[in-house]
Amino acid sequence: MVEVIMTKSKLSKEWEKRILVFSFTIIPVLLLLVFSYYPLIKMIQYSLTDWNGYSQDPNFVGLDNYKTVLTNPNYFSVFKTSLYYFIATFFQLGIALLFATILSFKVKFANFWKGVLFFPYLLNGVAIGFIFLYFYKGGGTLDTVLKAVGLGDQIRLWLGDRSINNISLAFTSVWRYTGFNFLVFLGAIQSINPEVYEAAEIDGANRWNQFRYIIIPSIRNIVFLNIILGVSGSLSVFDIPYIMTGGSNETSTFVIQTIDTAFKYNKVGLASAMAIILLFIVIVVSLIQKVVTSERKNA
Repeated sequence: MVEVIMTKSKLSKEWEKRILVFSFTIIPVLLLLVFSYYPLIKMIQYSLTDWNGYSQDPNFVGLDNYKTVLTNPNYFSVFKTSLYYFIATFFQLGIALLFATILSFKVKFANFWKGVLFFPYLLNGVAIGFIFLYFYKGGGTLDTVLKAVGLGDQIRLWLGDRSINNISLAFTSVWRYTGFNFLVFLGAIQSINPEVYEAAEIDGANRWNQFRYIIIPSIRNIVFLNIILGVSGSLSVFDIPYIMTGGSNETSTFVIQTIDTAFKYNKVGLASAMAIILLFIVIVVSLIQKVVTSERKNA
């Protein structure tokens, strides 16, 4: 009798645990389904139609929207703008890794400099856009500084000159996201066992050797992860160029073109196909990252 009661008690406790786990997971799962997967399914559905965003009965067009995107060079030509952000990604990662390495050692006012580097990432994209609009405008901060140091002849239309505007926008992106990469690198570097540094110092290793033979090998997966995130981000740039130039003067990106296709030209079905294609590209890049990272771990 006692054993039966104990068995029932154990079963009731197991069910209580299951109910507790279920109650904590059901709401996040429902939110994920409603706000992530359901919109994705609807977007795939719209991409197979000629929906203009208003009509109640859009026509089914099959894969025509995908054929239009893949065969029309005007849609993929904007990816050349992403090259500026792709190149800027490596400058961004280099700066972030440099400062993360320096501040991982004992440096005066280290917490202050950490805050300074991470602060731009906390700012809203709209705020950053307006800050740099003033920075780049004629007679603005950048022009004033150049005049002050005797480089007034180098003043350009930073956002109007097609030979320099994408570089200006990419620099803004670097300023904004360096803090995020810096924080990721810093966390990875600080997770390295301090005894490794002590042993290296005993063996006569200087800071450069510690960086080359201890830090880089220890955080190489994090470095590669940041590269993949940067590449994915360069493909889906939106807020900075949209706020600062509206995509004019050859600064449009694939995302901006997708938004314009949907809301300016009322081709929501075609824009949905463009979004699905971009999503597919980002997923492929992520899968490549996963495969390469796993191969590096097994090597």
